[in-house]
Amino acid sequence: MGHVIETRTTPARYQRQAIFAPIGPEGQQRIQRARVCVIGVGALGTHVADTLARAGVGFLRIVDRDVPELTNLQRQILFDESDLDAGLPKAIAAARRLSAINSEIEIDARAIDVNQTNIESLITDVDFVIDGTDNFEIRYLLNDACVKLGKPWIYGGVIGSYGMSMTILPGETPCLRCVFPDPPPPGEAPTCDTAGVIGPAVAAVAAIESAEALKLATGARENLNRTLLSLDIWDLSFDRIPLGAPNPECPCCGRRQFEFLNREAPSHTTQLCGRDAVQVLVHPPARITLASLAERLKPVGEVGYNAYLLRFRTDGYDLTVFPDGRAIIKGTTDPVEARSVYARYIGM
Repeated sequence: MGHVIETRTTPARYQRQAIFAPIGPEGQQRIQRARVCVIGVGALGTHVADTLARAGVGFLRIVDRDVPELTNLQRQILFDESDLDAGLPKAIAAARRLSAINSEIEIDARAIDVNQTNIESLITDVDFVIDGTDNFEIRYLLNDACVKLGKPWIYGGVIGSYGMSMTILPGETPCLRCVFPDPPPPGEAPTCDTAGVIGPAVAAVAAIESAEALKLATGARENLNRTLLSLDIWDLSFDRIPLGAPNPECPCCGRRQFEFLNREAPSHTTQLCGRDAVQVLVHPPARITLASLAERLKPVGEVGYNAYLLRFRTDGYDLTVFPDGRAIIKGTTDPVEARSVYARYIGM
């Protein structure tokens, strides 16, 4: 008896998912028409993007400002050792891997910093947004933009072995600021630098986010998580806190003030979680010709570049420079020092 050769046609690819009764063939078709944006392609973002690509989400936009590092490989499943040498941004490297997983879907990779100048344009043409970020600043900005545009979004966070998630439906459920009115002051919240993070905790929270995404895509809103769900994968503890109705006095969804979205976008620096590095962001964005910058930097250090970024090493610093003028400066956690290094070598 000969072997049966299974083709890559859509019915075969998604068969096991489509025979799951709550999804069914109609739900699968909805998944294939869904448009989703994942903000942040790190630990949570790589797990979620991988799951949704395999599920057949028709349009997947992935956005990240960073490049793969060795410490990422412990928990960021779309990268491997070859990506460390390739010198590609995370968004581009992840998109290539996702395209190899599922060539039927459309992937829009954006290697940019998410801020108040671009967040609305990134999410306006998608059905919902998934949080794969690692900092509160972007989450509060994302909350403002999603509430303003009426876009559902799925919050997730992990530190150590602990994680939490909630699904935010503007106008139906409390938003992020209803539950957490203000971001924690700098230095008060634990980070992956101080508390670490383990892969199973990431996978658990990402699984919850991905399941919520499939519910949104298929229209199963009655099954969505309307609580603040928390878990500790090490202690095997789980908790669900009821959230009630949106707070009419909430600055965001109640008063619609959108303080984070309406802030000015000056040039600024951001220390990157888990890395001895600072990001320098210039506003308005510049237009850097990487080839010309490489020629200028050759006499003072090691330099290499591709279509997406330039890497430069000198005086104990590693600089990764992007065409819009953004740079990641490794070798310091001091924003003032990072700005000085940027001015010395980039000159803007």
